[in-house]
Amino acid sequence: MKASDLRNKYLEFFKQKGHKIIPSFCLIPENDPTTLFISAGMQPLIPYLLGESHSEGKRLVDAQKCLRTDDIDEVGDEIHHTFFEMLGNWSLGDYFKTQAIEWSFEFLTSEKWLNIPKARLAVSVFAGDGDAPFDQESFDKWIDLGISKQRIAKLPKKNNWWGPAGKTGPCGPDTEMFYWAKDDTPPAEFDPDNSNWVEIWNDVFMQYYKEEDGSFKVLEQKNVDTGMGLERTLAVLNGFSDDYQTELFLPIIERLEEQTGKKYADNQKEFRVIVDHIKAACFLIKDGVVPSNKLQGYILRRLLRRAAIKLNSLKESSMDILPKLIDPVLDIYSDTAYFKVGDWDNIRTVIEEELNKFQRTLNQGLREINKYTSIDGKTAFNLYQTYGFPIELTLEIAKEKRQQVNLKEFEEEQEKHRRQSQTSSAGMFKGGLVDHSNQTTKLHTASHILQAALKQVLGSFVGQRGSHITAWRLRFDFNFPQKLTDKEINQVENLVNQKIAEDLTVHFDIEERDRAITEGATTNYGENYPEKVKVYKIGSEGKYFSKELCGGPHVEHTGVLKSFKIIKQESVSAGIRRIYAVVE
Repeated sequence: MKASDLRNKYLEFFKQKGHKIIPSFCLIPENDPTTLFISAGMQPLIPYLLGESHSEGKRLVDAQKCLRTDDIDEVGDEIHHTFFEMLGNWSLGDYFKTQAIEWSFEFLTSEKWLNIPKARLAVSVFAGDGDAPFDQESFDKWIDLGISKQRIAKLPKKNNWWGPAGKTGPCGPDTEMFYWAKDDTPPAEFDPDNSNWVEIWNDVFMQYYKEEDGSFKVLEQKNVDTGMGLERTLAVLNGFSDDYQTELFLPIIERLEEQTGKKYADNQKEFRVIVDHIKAACFLIKDGVVPSNKLQGYILRRLLRRAAIKLNSLKESSMDILPKLIDPVLDIYSDTAYFKVGDWDNIRTVIEEELNKFQRTLNQGLREINKYTSIDGKTAFNLYQTYGFPIELTLEIAKEKRQQVNLKEFEEEQEKHRRQSQTSSAGMFKGGLVDHSNQTTKLHTASHILQAALKQVLGSFVGQRGSHITAWRLRFDFNFPQKLTDKEINQVENLVNQKIAEDLTVHFDIEERDRAITEGATTNYGENYPEKVKVYKIGSEGKYFSKELCGGPHVEHTGVLKSFKIIKQESVSAGIRRIYAVVE
């Protein structure tokens, strides 16, 4: 089975079940400060899972781009990836457990769809605890569908419970589906610890909301959120234990073999890291990320530099090889809407510029490391933290000097830094749109007014290239060729404050996407939209100051913002500026 077959079959199956196909969201959450990336298909849909109405109705399905960095150090085995696609379908207060399980079973086993023999399937359900009871309904439904009791595992929260992503939020039990991947007769009894049973699908039943005090309340609107990892499922359906043997990775591997003169079979870990990271980098750059030492930019920088180090271990002076792996990524996803003509020049430029910087970093790190007569774990971490000098190179140099690096001490320093970063991030990202906090909602609305003001002051060609909102400030990226003058900053500020003082009405209409765009509604660069969209309008009929496609939420009138102040501007990359601003 091809990736396009699996992706299209999934979308078509649920379309026939009354679901609307929605496009993939950008990898960068537009207005969710609680996370750096979209790491699950449900993440952009949280407002609708909490009760807000979606323009396409209560049944949705998509193939969502995702990026997870929790397991970045695990990439190198057969199954871990940073970038992946998640196939998902949702019920927003419509059908629930029985219908979701029936459809999952039908898609997996029907001859028309995946045609998996029932004998190769097993499932797990939530065993129950003090917060929520055993999921009897799911258990009974699987029995009705012919899954034997021996093939149904009752597992605790750590296995069969989803969410919430933060301290509070929607959550609930799930039921997971497993495929016997070994080419023999599966055992009669399901053992979840047997690695030959591979999880391929997960149905989450969001029926609770976790409160700040740790208690769980039953949601008025019960939802279904499902997820099928495209890469893993494609591999097992084609008989591969190694995801990297599928068409989603193989063309990049073959190009890498050609460029290095090395074979994948002899260098699997290095090849997997390089191939995964270059693919993730392409998607991140396409969605507006540029390498930096902060937030998303730091992750992109880490991915590119880690790939470069692995390349160097395969072939010295190999920096120029990495950009040559971009074209196979384009070929792999040529049948999707993920990339457009012209994206590749920018992606190549960003990667080449970062590799040039990294070469200078390596040179600087080498000069620094040669100052030491011994290299302990703390020194190794300082080199890594201060100069971006990879531990792999430090180990190589230490070996040449007949020294040993205390890796345990290095890892302790790294873990200490990670904990500090997590604590800092938890504070920095506290109170975002996922919680619909008043201040973040104000800033979200302010970003719409700001964009309209920038267009009026600087020119209609100006448009958003990214945003990030916390509870106390907004960050807004936009295309503009040079630094704004003090006069331009003042003009933009004054115009935004004027619209705040006018106390304009803020409301939305659900409209046809193409008509809304034709009639002047602003869209976000690189964003795909469903056929029906919410158009948020600021002002009155016939003289709107801002019309923008957006999911919300917003304040009801601009006067609640009170005042707006630009506190900083900076350059992001060539032709892209960044503004930081606050509201009262």
